Amino acid sequence: MNAPKSESRKTKTARPRRISRSRIEAMIAEATVDGDDDSEQSGGLLNMMEENLVLPFTTSVLGVEVTVEKLEITAADEIVAVCRRGHQRLRIPILDLPLPQKRPGGAEWIDAYR
Repeated sequence: MNAPKSESRKTKTARPRRISRSRIEAMIAEATVDGDDDSEQSGGLLNMMEENLVLPFTTSVLGVEVTVEKLEITAADEIVAVCRRGHQRLRIPILDLPLPQKRPGGAEWIDAYR
């Protein structure tokens, strides 16, 4: 008996698409065009993430499933993900946030921020 087609699809591993260096540079330029200093440039990147990153999404942090609800910027101009599990909330620097294997739409803006 043949295995259902859906089972054979599960064996394939989704890999994140690589974005060219020139595309990343163009994205950074677009996000920071009006930024005169690091603070304004971080704000521009945050705006682009807020417009393009599909939220909420689920990921795993230290083996615990969390929901990324929104993004914020700290007083030190660091972009953080606000993660929720039940009633608990945790802010994690976006650069430290492990993305799920199936990356959410707009995750390339995190790559540009990196």
